Amino acid sequence: MCGIIACRTESDAVGRLVAGLGVLEYRGYDSAGVAVLAADGSTAVFRTTKRVAALRGLVDAWEGPALGGVGIGHTRWATHGGVSVTNAHPHQDCARRISIVHNGIIENAEELAGALAARGHVFESEVDSEIIAHLVEEAVARGKDVRDALAAATACLHGSWAIVAMDARTGRLAAAAHRSPLLVGASDEGVCLASDASAFATWVDGFRVVGEHEVVAVGADVEWTTAGRPSRPPDLRPVVAYASRPLLGAHDRHMDLEIADQPAAAERAVGSVVDGIADGSLWRSLDLPRFDRVRVVACGTSLNAGEVIGGVVSGLGGGGFQSVVASEAAGAFVEPRTLTLAISQSGETADVLRAIDEGPADSPVLALVNNPDSTLARTVDAAVPCLAGPEVGVAATKTFVCQVLVGSAVMLSAMVDAGRLDRATARRLADELRHVPGRLARAADAAHVEDVVGEVRSAPGFLFLGRGAAVPYAAEGALKLKELSYRWAEAYPAGELKHGPLALVEAGTPVVVVDDGDVRLPSNIAEVRARGGRVITVGRIGSRIEAPVDVRLPWGPLEAVVPLQRLALGLAGALGLDADKPRNLAKSVTVD
Repeated sequence: MCGIIACRTESDAVGRLVAGLGVLEYRGYDSAGVAVLAADGSTAVFRTTKRVAALRGLVDAWEGPALGGVGIGHTRWATHGGVSVTNAHPHQDCARRISIVHNGIIENAEELAGALAARGHVFESEVDSEIIAHLVEEAVARGKDVRDALAAATACLHGSWAIVAMDARTGRLAAAAHRSPLLVGASDEGVCLASDASAFATWVDGFRVVGEHEVVAVGADVEWTTAGRPSRPPDLRPVVAYASRPLLGAHDRHMDLEIADQPAAAERAVGSVVDGIADGSLWRSLDLPRFDRVRVVACGTSLNAGEVIGGVVSGLGGGGFQSVVASEAAGAFVEPRTLTLAISQSGETADVLRAIDEGPADSPVLALVNNPDSTLARTVDAAVPCLAGPEVGVAATKTFVCQVLVGSAVMLSAMVDAGRLDRATARRLADELRHVPGRLARAADAAHVEDVVGEVRSAPGFLFLGRGAAVPYAAEGALKLKELSYRWAEAYPAGELKHGPLALVEAGTPVVVVDDGDVRLPSNIAEVRARGGRVITVGRIGSRIEAPVDVRLPWGPLEAVVPLQRLALGLAGALGLDADKPRNLAKSVTVD
């Protein structure tokens, strides 16, 4: 969840660190900090529980010795210990020689901390990460350099980690990773390490991924070791795919910009896959076996997208479908001839990675990701990029749309290849996919939510309803609203209303209905109105908030997601909340 950056350069390190943290802030914004080597050999540490902009202020106010070209930085999503300056990274050892930043969770932290305290170490924070600094400190005291000291420290750890350690005495950095992403980029200007290539995309020529059992030392040269022995560096990957942070332009929030960008993102996504649908070539290009059923493994918005994609498969007779919440996938029985479809915007979602790692070795896995260089993409049998482009807002918008479109296209192509979908039908559906960007644009033009926001602003909670293919969209609408407004919002199939959820409805309760024309919906709406609920229909012509949905299509009322997103964003704005960075959340969930 946290974001790491470090660099060794001949120029200003702190400027690069703070700029990189600004890009990585989506990974966590409970606190931020940097540690930079100073001209007198000391380490200057700056930490704040405010945003990265406040960290810039602390650095600008520095009146101590000149800051050099070596430093580490961190933006935190709290897991162990509260949100405080003391718990903010970087953390240091007792002698202030070693500074570390860490992303992950140390599962045996309590045991290690007890042993270290018994040996005289004094802890200043409540976080598990601080033990790493003290473990490195002990190894350095035994004569190891920071690289070998970090290797010795990680040998004691259980859990997940991406770590960068900095030695103030030698000016060297050392890095290691286990079940958490860490990249090394280099150029003529120096070396940079980060959780995400976007943090250093503007100044490095390419990057390498720190793998399991590898430790990287950065000094006068970059040294790679594997299991304690010198090793060849991994292949260099280009950073051209990583666009810089989009400019807001006329938009107040990145989420607003990303909602507006959905037609363009959809056109890009559809264009990448549509020509391979009708002849099955898209599926064959993945070199995966045919399957009888699909098992979606995902979390949050990606799980909702997976429900839509699975509905395409089952609705067209292409096979069975099951969706599994990734955090609960361990030990699940997987039938033969099952394709696992793992979906993750970042490709770094820890629950998804663990589910795939613990799944059956003989079951093929296809990943749908927005980052083709992510851990998930590198570890599965095949991966397809959804091409949504950079998404800064923590609440997913255009990635959901692109996941649905690309995932549906892949499944259609697979059904053609298996002889379960005739080519004429496939061509018709491919043409329908080509029309989606235009329908999304019309939905954006028609999504006037201002009056509705005014009516529901004081409501403590919401129900979202749908039937059939509309149910995942109701779930996505509820998720967006609870993420951004901090109001409870629950989604149900409309037919389940009378089996319990109707008890939540009282006079004025907002009930958002995704209307795709199902003939049973009017009865469900009548049940809500009879109890005094405020019905807000979203979808076909005549709805309170209209969207140009086409009820004939197997992926359902996709265009309805635009007004649902606008409703959540509008409510957050009316309540004075930061829609780009909702409380307690982070964009990339890299801890279990």
